[in-house]
Amino acid sequence: MFTFNYGGREGTVHRLHLSNQYVAVRTHSHRPVASCVHSRSGRQALDLVEPVFQLPAVGIEVFKVRTSRRRAAVRDRVRQALTEEREVRFAGCVLYDRRSGEPVLYTENLFVKFHNHYSLTACKKILRKDGLQLKRKLHYAHNAFFVAAPRGCGTEVFAAAESLLYEDAVECVHPELVREARRWGAFPEQWHLAKTKIGRRVIDEHANVVPAWEHSEGEGIVIAIIDDGVDIDHEEFQTPGKIVAPRNVSLNIDNPRPSGGDHHGTACAGVACADGLYGASGVAPRARLMPIRLVSGLGSQAEADAFCWSTQHGADVISCSWGPPDGRFRDPDDPRHHAKHPLPDSTRLAIEYAIEHGRGGKGCVIVWAAGNGNESVDNDGYASLDEVIAVAASNDEGKRSEYSDFGDAVWCAFPSNDYRESTRTPGIWSTDRSGAEGYNPGQESLGGLCGNYTNAFSGTSSSCPGVAGVVALMLARNPDLRWHQVKELLKQSCVQIDPNGGAYDDNGHSKLYGYGRVDTARAVELAAPVSPSYEAMHSARQDVDWRAGETAKLSVAVGDHQPVRSVEIEVDLEHPEVDDLVVSLVPPAEIDGGKIQLHGRKSRTLADLDRVFDALDTPALTALKGCIPEGIWTLEVRDYGRGKNRGCLRRFGVRLKF
Repeated sequence: MFTFNYGGREGTVHRLHLSNQYVAVRTHSHRPVASCVHSRSGRQALDLVEPVFQLPAVGIEVFKVRTSRRRAAVRDRVRQALTEEREVRFAGCVLYDRRSGEPVLYTENLFVKFHNHYSLTACKKILRKDGLQLKRKLHYAHNAFFVAAPRGCGTEVFAAAESLLYEDAVECVHPELVREARRWGAFPEQWHLAKTKIGRRVIDEHANVVPAWEHSEGEGIVIAIIDDGVDIDHEEFQTPGKIVAPRNVSLNIDNPRPSGGDHHGTACAGVACADGLYGASGVAPRARLMPIRLVSGLGSQAEADAFCWSTQHGADVISCSWGPPDGRFRDPDDPRHHAKHPLPDSTRLAIEYAIEHGRGGKGCVIVWAAGNGNESVDNDGYASLDEVIAVAASNDEGKRSEYSDFGDAVWCAFPSNDYRESTRTPGIWSTDRSGAEGYNPGQESLGGLCGNYTNAFSGTSSSCPGVAGVVALMLARNPDLRWHQVKELLKQSCVQIDPNGGAYDDNGHSKLYGYGRVDTARAVELAAPVSPSYEAMHSARQDVDWRAGETAKLSVAVGDHQPVRSVEIEVDLEHPEVDDLVVSLVPPAEIDGGKIQLHGRKSRTLADLDRVFDALDTPALTALKGCIPEGIWTLEVRDYGRGKNRGCLRRFGVRLKF
């Protein structure tokens, strides 16, 4: 048995076991194993196994022993035969998760995060002491690194992680563990956008998108599609400036185009933001597209890199239509229905980085497909994360698609396909890989003879980018919205579909639909900014330094003497351990209520603090409504840390809206 921790020393312990039925094979050329095996014994070995999944970016394929008898002996026979092939780099054992039965690949790499107050020199010294090689520093979290254990160490990488875990300097550490990632699979055919007629059938269970275009088409907003690649040469992605910062994070190149059977990402991108000039419109047709190809498997470091790239290159919305493998949605006895899939610290911190630093501190809005297993999304550490928007699927009858995952984490629903006999459409009409390479090889019944479109994109995979498009429309209408404001406005926009079967609770939430199906026109209406009669900004720029245990202050004088409607506070300070700080606002003495805490010690903020505080995230600021702001406003920073840390308060601003 092999153990590892997500969440640090006090986090959750997870266990993996050596599988007697899986074999991982890696070729030197990264070509498919079948094309690299030439000997008779090698071909006989391949006859004893069946492919399970592959990671083409690194040339690894996982196979499963076909027989149910003497599996371990057959596994070893296959390994031995394939190891002797000249073009095979290795044929190794695989771990598995007993709860789900899923294979898990381990690399000889680790993710390590040290506590913020340790120096880079100290971190490197600890890594060298443990025989680890620094591969690269990770920019989305302070003192976070991707490191390599000694080559050939194999499962000893777990022992290396455990040894590091008990170093006082280490906050969290875990091996890089890779699982299979599943892609959850305004033209007349686009019934999800508006009421339409397909054949002789009227479909009126849409997301009310078309009326929203009177106010917003997503202008200037960037949607990142993290998936298996996007056909950026497609005719519906050719408007000038459409493609932004394309990336393949698995190969670290700027070419996000798909290959082989990777059709999923192109359809996702079409649902979100296709131009709508030739055959399919996205929900946000004038939004820009950041295509990110990720084919490295669930839990890989490349997965975290995708969020870091999105954030650093200007993504406003991040759409993820992938996650852990689903159970068979019509088989209630499938053990995968109850398997829990934890979120690695490496990916969690990258998502938090996007939330806290994206969009200039307002936060990237992250939308996630709930899943297609007819099981609880709450077991999925990715889609159930509080900061993301988990999207379920509803069908063309206004009810739950039978595969759609359910649970407390579901936030909203968006139209997609269904497999019931009563369904009236094959699915969602979207972009397909150009020509004959995609879902539609060029058949009229599948989306047209040109092959550029599919009429049957399906699953919560389709619902997720639909909501990402809705978010883009909202942000184009009001770029000042923060990520949590967007999430709340989406909730308010929802229509409660299937009132009898939805089992909505007293708070208006259903485990099947979240708060209901998104009404796009309503969401865009709610997002419209409320224009104040005027604003006044008062700020001070001055470097105020302090040491651990000290208090820093910076003040501004305000001369306005009309009652305010709202107050926002802007703070820019530098400190390596922001969790040591308490940041408070001290209003003029004439204003009742006293000091207001803006930032407490138990936050998840990274090193440095550069953000705006308003009444939505700091409710105590609502007490200032109606006050006369004239007087001296002070920002106070108290440092409760110890040691040699130093901080610098660079800017303090008071924005008044009247």
